[in-house]
Amino acid sequence: MFVTRSMGYWYSIDLLNWSFITPEKWYFQGSNAPAAHNYNDSVLYVTGDPSGSMSILYTDNPKKGDWKSVPSILNDLQDPDLFIDDDGKAYMFWGSSNTYPIRARTLDAEDLFRPSEKIYELFNLNEISHGWERFGEDHSDTVLKGYIEGPWLTKHNNTYYMQYAAPGTEFNVYGDGVYLSNSPLGPYHYAPNNPISYKPGGFMNGAGHGSTVIGPRNMYWHFASMAVSINVNWERRICMFPTYFDKDGLMYSNTSFGDYPHFASVAIDEKKMGEFTGWMLLSYKKPVKVSSYYSKYGPENIVDESVKTFWIAEKNDDKQWIEIDLVNHGTVYAIQINYHDYQSNIYGKIPGLHHRYIIEGSTDGINWLILVDRKNNYQDVPNDYVELGSPQTVRYIRYKNIYVPTSQLSISDLRVFGRSQGKAPIKVENLIVTRHKDRRDAMITWDRQQQNIQGYNVLWGIAEDKLYNSWMIYDRNSLELKSLTVDQSYYFSVEAFNENGVSERANIVKSE
Repeated sequence: MFVTRSMGYWYSIDLLNWSFITPEKWYFQGSNAPAAHNYNDSVLYVTGDPSGSMSILYTDNPKKGDWKSVPSILNDLQDPDLFIDDDGKAYMFWGSSNTYPIRARTLDAEDLFRPSEKIYELFNLNEISHGWERFGEDHSDTVLKGYIEGPWLTKHNNTYYMQYAAPGTEFNVYGDGVYLSNSPLGPYHYAPNNPISYKPGGFMNGAGHGSTVIGPRNMYWHFASMAVSINVNWERRICMFPTYFDKDGLMYSNTSFGDYPHFASVAIDEKKMGEFTGWMLLSYKKPVKVSSYYSKYGPENIVDESVKTFWIAEKNDDKQWIEIDLVNHGTVYAIQINYHDYQSNIYGKIPGLHHRYIIEGSTDGINWLILVDRKNNYQDVPNDYVELGSPQTVRYIRYKNIYVPTSQLSISDLRVFGRSQGKAPIKVENLIVTRHKDRRDAMITWDRQQQNIQGYNVLWGIAEDKLYNSWMIYDRNSLELKSLTVDQSYYFSVEAFNENGVSERANIVKSE
């Protein structure tokens, strides 16, 4: 895995456990929006020089990292994507602009990847027709144009799927769309179910600037970036979503409950790979006590399901703690702690970064059992997710800090997953979809359920059996959706969820 400005890269055999490699030779400034292509399982090619002028790097030993470069130079490349087809022909795609389209050049793989003089313009944003390509949070900016960037080409069943990101890295609606073609150079046509990777709601938002790979058991996964955007606009985390091609050749990533626990790529039951475990969030807006805090960064931020808010302890030492009252006894299966880099001034992959802590559980708030023991951990785990060896029924969760590498102890959320002892919500009723005069927009409403509801998932797609997009929302029963395509009809549904499970989906509503 190659990541911007990391001064190296990671490798994995299962897409679950990753090890960092510090290569012998690498880009002087680290890579920027890098792309890699594995050709015939023998040579790995990489591009991504931050200057925009670059050679193609290659190696047959990426674990050692003895990279070499071809002498030919490609200029003015932002977000490059090198693609070598089955017939050995090579192509370079690039683009990161709110003016210029995704572009391409052919490369001569037999002559040091020398680029052709001709530049092919493939496609650009079409915000007038495609609502999701509009700029701003919730696609709300009516002045600035969106950015098209991050091309990535995937070949599946002799069809070329050119993925691209829009409208801007820092927004909750950053996602990936796709155009299809019978040739790497086009002509390309817009997929009717766009966007294909889209996660505007929930704890972590955004699913854009991605790359699609084939993992264990030949399953597709889409890696993308999710916005934090607190310290700088481009502050992000990496996500991965199971990705599919349906019977009609439509590509889509499943982001529903995308920041909840899912079965891994090495799940024992192959049919469950990438599927939602059904473990619900037990900690949302529950009472919290802490050892100390700064007034603007209180304990309520630890359980509000937003990576953009956070708690800061007054001191960074081993006397700091958090205690969450789950209110009800629940069976805990997993816990995720998300540290925040508040004024950390840490950049790149610094040797020795690590986090040490203990998490305990209790049924009565008096007697405690260790659930997660990281007191001897010396790994960098800023978003540490731990599944318990055996589920535990508790009411109270307590975090005890030992060490963090940042100057401040700051945590955005401590998330507890499992099942409570009540009932899942009932089916949502009275779903109404009103398409606006601007057909990129629709208002979606439904009857609010009165008892024990955390939130809702709004689902939509271009057919009753293609509800591939979803938007998780909390504490309200309406959504103004601004990501539709003008000349496309849609189908909608809604499901409710709480800490006990997920409701049956509402009756599907069609909107022409």
